[in-house]
Amino acid sequence: MESVNKLDQNEAISNLLRRHGWEDGETQTRQWLAGDGSDRRFCRIRRGGDSLLAVVPPLDNPAGMREARAVYRIGRHLGNCGVAVPACYEFDEDSGIVLCEDLGDRLLHAALPDLSDIEKKRWYEEAIQALVRLQVLGRDGFDPGWCWDTPRYDQQLMLQRESGYFRDAFCRSLLGITDFTPGLTAEFAQIAALAGAQPADYLLHRDFQSRNLMLCDGRVRIIDFQGARLGPLGYDLASLLLDPYAALAPSLRAELQAYYITTVSGYIPLDPHSFNEGYYYLFLQRNLQILGAFAFLSQQKGKVFFKDFLKPALVSLADHLAVNQGSSFPCLRALLDECFPLLEQSL
Repeated sequence: MESVNKLDQNEAISNLLRRHGWEDGETQTRQWLAGDGSDRRFCRIRRGGDSLLAVVPPLDNPAGMREARAVYRIGRHLGNCGVAVPACYEFDEDSGIVLCEDLGDRLLHAALPDLSDIEKKRWYEEAIQALVRLQVLGRDGFDPGWCWDTPRYDQQLMLQRESGYFRDAFCRSLLGITDFTPGLTAEFAQIAALAGAQPADYLLHRDFQSRNLMLCDGRVRIIDFQGARLGPLGYDLASLLLDPYAALAPSLRAELQAYYITTVSGYIPLDPHSFNEGYYYLFLQRNLQILGAFAFLSQQKGKVFFKDFLKPALVSLADHLAVNQGSSFPCLRALLDECFPLLEQSL
C-alpha cells in the first residue's frame, strides 16, 4: 500500500462525508481533538446543528491500520446487536479512517466529581447493563478474524502483556528493579492459570473503564471497543470496578459486583461462587496490566496524565493481595513492599 499523508487523510474525510450525504457546498467546520492513551487522532466535523467524528489512524502504521479495520467491523457488529456503541457509518480502506456518530465530550470519569452517591450508582448500574449486552449478545456472530491484535484473551497474553508488562515497564523500567526472585515467575504462571480456567467464550472489551464510557442523551455509551476479543466475563467487570481513575469505594464495588451477577444471570446460567472465585484472579491480572500500561504511557510516551494513577493502582494491588487468596503469592507481596518506596521517589 502506498504511503498516506495528512493531505490524503483530509481528502479521505471529505470523500467519506460525501458518501454519507454531506455535500461539499454545505458549510462545515473541522476540529481536531486530542487523544488519550492512543496514537489515533479524532476530527469533529460540524454542519449546522449536526456533527460527526472521523477516527484517524497514525500515518504509515500497519498496526494502526489493522486497528482501524477492527473499529469499523466490530463497531458495525456491536451496533447490529443493539450494544450501546457509536454508530459506525463509513470506512476508507486506503487511509483507515472511520466516520462515526459523535457522542460529545462527556466522559463518565469527568462527570463523577459532580455526582451524588445515588447518581453514581445509577450510572454504574447502567454501564453494567451495557457491558452485559456487549459480552453476551455481542458474542453471537462475532468473527475473531475482525480482531486486530489477538483473537482471544488467554494465558499467553496474561503472561506477556499483563504480568510481564508489570515486571518490565513498571518494576524494571520505571522503578529500576533488576533482581527478581525466581519464585515470581511461578506465581505469575499460577495467577494466569487460575484466571485462564474461567469460561472464555464471551466477548471481552478489555478496557472497560470510566474514560471509555460516555454519557450522551441520558445514556451510557461504550467507546474504544476495537480491542474486543473472546474472553472471560469477570475481566471487564474488574476493569470497571478497579479503575484507578474512578477510585470507587469498596462498599460500592461490592454492590456493583452483586448487581453484575444478577444482571448476567438474566441472560445466562451463572454460578455466583465460581464467578467470584475466578474474579479474584482476573482482578489481579487487570491490576498488573494497569500498572504496566500507566508506567509505559507516562515514561515512554510522555503522557504524564497517567503518572497520577500509579500509586492508587499499586495500593489497589496490595489491598487485593492482602486477603486470604493473596497468601499464595508471597513473592509478589514482597515485590510490592520494594515497589512502594521506589515509586514515591519516582513521583
